[in-house]
Amino acid sequence: MRRLVIGRPVRTLFAALLLMLALAGGSGAWAQQPADSGVPPLQAPPVGNANTYQNPNTASQPQRPQVTPGVLQSSIEASTPETPVRIGDVLFLSLPGEDTFNKTFQVDRRGNLLLPEVGLVQVAGLTIGQAQVKIHDLLVRVFRDVSRFEVSLKERRLLVTVLGFARNPGPVELQGDATVQMAINMAGGLAQGAQLDRMQVRRGKEVQVFDYKKYLDTGDPTLLPKLEPLDEIFIPASPLTGNVQVDFDPHTLVAAGDAGDDRSSVKVFGEVNSTGSFGYKPDASVVEYIMRAGGVTRFATTDGIRVVTKGKSQTFSLKDYLDSGDKKLLPEIAPGTTIFVPKEQEEIKAGSSTIYVMGEVAKPGAFEIKLGVGFLDVLANAGGPTRFADTNEIRVLKANGGVENFDLLAYTESKGKRATPPKLGPGDTIFVPEKQTDDSSSWLKNSPDKVVRIIGAINSPGRYEWNDEMTILDLIAEAGGPGDRANTSHIEILPNSKEAGAESKVQIFDLASLVEKGGRLDQLPKLKPGWTVSIPTLPQENANDNRSSWLQQPAETSIYVLGALRNPGRYAFSKNMHFLDILSAADGPAATADLENIRITHRRSGNGKPSITKLDLTAYFSSGDDRLLPDVQPGDVIYFPDKSADWLNLGKEQTVRVLGSVGKPGRYKFNDTMTVLDLLAEAGGPTTDAYQEKIVVVNFARGQDQAETFNLVHFAKTGNFQELPVLRAGDTVYVPNATQSDWQQFMGGVRDTVSLLSIFALIGRF
Repeated sequence: MRRLVIGRPVRTLFAALLLMLALAGGSGAWAQQPADSGVPPLQAPPVGNANTYQNPNTASQPQRPQVTPGVLQSSIEASTPETPVRIGDVLFLSLPGEDTFNKTFQVDRRGNLLLPEVGLVQVAGLTIGQAQVKIHDLLVRVFRDVSRFEVSLKERRLLVTVLGFARNPGPVELQGDATVQMAINMAGGLAQGAQLDRMQVRRGKEVQVFDYKKYLDTGDPTLLPKLEPLDEIFIPASPLTGNVQVDFDPHTLVAAGDAGDDRSSVKVFGEVNSTGSFGYKPDASVVEYIMRAGGVTRFATTDGIRVVTKGKSQTFSLKDYLDSGDKKLLPEIAPGTTIFVPKEQEEIKAGSSTIYVMGEVAKPGAFEIKLGVGFLDVLANAGGPTRFADTNEIRVLKANGGVENFDLLAYTESKGKRATPPKLGPGDTIFVPEKQTDDSSSWLKNSPDKVVRIIGAINSPGRYEWNDEMTILDLIAEAGGPGDRANTSHIEILPNSKEAGAESKVQIFDLASLVEKGGRLDQLPKLKPGWTVSIPTLPQENANDNRSSWLQQPAETSIYVLGALRNPGRYAFSKNMHFLDILSAADGPAATADLENIRITHRRSGNGKPSITKLDLTAYFSSGDDRLLPDVQPGDVIYFPDKSADWLNLGKEQTVRVLGSVGKPGRYKFNDTMTVLDLLAEAGGPTTDAYQEKIVVVNFARGQDQAETFNLVHFAKTGNFQELPVLRAGDTVYVPNATQSDWQQFMGGVRDTVSLLSIFALIGRF
């Protein structure tokens, strides 16, 4: 089976032996193989010239189908000698005994197969049988026995190219039955700005245009052309993308329409939500194109829409069509039609059924009325009066020249008993005047005994007309609400100075407590005309930035925070606030604050005398018990002492001294929960020249000093906490220097008496 090589007697002898077995009629073990085993019997090569040998499989007699290794049975049944070979096909070449064959080979874009030993073989355009004969004739020149060589089609593949507005344009390889959509997906999908309705499939000089958008709309596979090998799919760019390549928002492109050809597109512009050019559809009406443009705006006219078709202009009334539903009113739409929706303000409405509404209404204009439409219907259709309207002085200008006044406020308050809406007729005009509140003369319009003043940290301070049905909440709402820096927990109500008795005293109203905790509206403070409401301003976040703010915050609503804090000062305080609220407002304690000895001075205690409360804030942080926090009131003083100032305030019995070779020797505050390790750590730890094996601890007990040593190095090795000496307030810890050790002292004495060489000599004798 291998190539014939002269000089190999063993292979020649083996071939002769096989020939003798074949001539013997298949006797022996070779002939005993079952006929239905699927393996063809071994045949001897024909005698004679190998180049003239003809493959017996190409004979006209029917051949028994055989299973080819590596090829699916379904592919074999579909593959016949008459099956044409196309570019991209995957062929299975079977040649028993040859490792370089018995596998698949693909036809390249030039129609060739690249085969071992023979090179390129042109097979595209041939049938499977013709390709087998052609390859057989080439292999017989190289191999001795190719009698069982077969060619079969394993898989159809499509080699096409996707160009244009694809994300990854270029050649792609697909299954044999792949569609245009599969090819586009293999190329990464469509790029932004691709035109969908004029895609092309190019096959040589033949160009087929198809509407990919219509296929996506309907799902009809017959709209897509069948693909052949070496086809080119070209995706054009939409004309809306322009002549310069720029990055754009795809939503902006879609908003401009979906037309692919300017000559046949339908243009819609004017008072529509999305002007643009849209692709022409034979069965689409003018209403559908207006809907594709997002519909008309609120300013559009529905009576005078212009439609220009084939050079002729016509007017279309969308309102009449919607009222009647008559399709005869729809104008003709042809390729290139232009639709323009004008503004309603460009046309003046007039007629026998028109009512005009002017002045302080939400939507003034002309309105058509029908039988049974009343005054309130027209006013509501105009959006109703605005907040600046003077509803007491509405006027109806009659078409015959008369004027009729109407008080809408009195009509609503009396439920229709004190006033009657005027009757309207064609051509009448409703005028709603503006309330005269911005004119300087308005201060004289209402006398002081009919208004309430509101001043201070309010968005719109001023004088406001008052009646007994209003409350202080109505007044604050009418004035625009409190400002950003308003102290709503201490609103002052100042009565008229002319009044006497209990009502003449200043009242305090806590709006913040009402909003947070709720309350009854009948418990709100009562106001009277002529009174003044003052809303104070909170001080600045940093009182040092604005000293005048100290005067704006009264002392009875302030609390003082002093000492080791980040931002000490005077802060606004209310009954709803907590100790931690004040601490947070001051940005918390400083790094040197003594949290264990905080003092709170209550200047307004119950007995009338100041009292002092001590607070250990560390105990609160350890337990989280809110009962440890004191109750503070406006006027109290909170003082955070500074630990750095305790040197003069603390006696020797309250501190522990650390001396010697440590990072920060000195006096330190000590409690029973600390150990000598905590004290050394707070003092910066031993230095590099410290003699850590004999740290001296001097205990102050019963008025007598007792000393003991502590080996820090040994403790570090064992970790036995029982070796730690007991410390008490008043003790002294001394860390000696390494030069004070016995060995160092001995060596120092030796250096004074003998030389270094003498020491080595002395050691050598031993």
